[in-house]
Amino acid sequence: MKRLTHNDVTPEDIFNQRRQIIKAMGLGIAGLSLPQIAFSAEQSAQSKKLDFKAVAKTNLTLTPENKIIGYNNFYEFGTDKSDPAKFARDLKTDPWSLEISGEVEKPFVLNHSQLFNTFPLEERIYRFRCVEAWSMVVPWVGFELARLIEMAKPTSKAKFVVFHTLHDPEQMPGQKNKFFGGGIDYPYVEALTLEEAMNPLTLLSVGLYGKMLPPQNGAPIRLVVPWKYGFKSIKSIVKITFSETRPRTTWEKLAPHEYGFYANVNPNVDHPRWSQASERVIGSGGLLSVKRQDTLMFNGYEKEVAHLYKGLDLRVNF
Repeated sequence: MKRLTHNDVTPEDIFNQRRQIIKAMGLGIAGLSLPQIAFSAEQSAQSKKLDFKAVAKTNLTLTPENKIIGYNNFYEFGTDKSDPAKFARDLKTDPWSLEISGEVEKPFVLNHSQLFNTFPLEERIYRFRCVEAWSMVVPWVGFELARLIEMAKPTSKAKFVVFHTLHDPEQMPGQKNKFFGGGIDYPYVEALTLEEAMNPLTLLSVGLYGKMLPPQNGAPIRLVVPWKYGFKSIKSIVKITFSETRPRTTWEKLAPHEYGFYANVNPNVDHPRWSQASERVIGSGGLLSVKRQDTLMFNGYEKEVAHLYKGLDLRVNF
């Protein structure tokens, strides 16, 4: 894995670079400017601290917290990177229920308190990469998905683990307005093979930077799979089902020619609209001077996960 330095830290000017989709919604540029930075700092200060196991020191340089909570993909709250921080702030995450069902011997439901207390929490620092070829380094707090899977005891028929986001159009404006919500048929669905889900790197995260997840980052519980693209990062999960057959995930349905089921970071396979050979480090410079670095196979986690795809052509199974 490539080691990052202090030069990789994200500066403030990223918040001045917003996608132009927001213009079509008539909200204007004024709503995308510096006040959003202050709002992110306010949210950070209000987040509840978590108890978790400390991890070994890392040479990775963390992306500053206010960049992580102010620059997100969460189309339930809008398609611009700044929309989730603005529109998710009132999402009610307690009470909450996470249902585990399908091809398992022991289906169960976890309530809000149990999400934080059933399994010991630990911090994992992961490089995080989005399909749009940008990257961050994030300190997630959570537990291995494998612990939950072991508790559920999948049957011999279980081949895939399927995740479902909360469906609540009253709280999530993107779910009742297709234009605002990216044209997606909600609720949002994502999936992994059982082997991917059991890998020790795969987390269910309940926090970041030592505190509970903010709503825009997927509170109260989300998926983190560090060797895959950002769209394998389903947020605000309410149901996990085990299936014998592979489901069609949300992005497969929306744009199958662009987003395959496996979603591995592969610099040798170009996205139809851009190269995957390099990535831009979020906030590493202005619009014309943004830092780029070579993309690593499996996002730098090749040693830990390449065996999961032995014999699979990743140019075809993208």
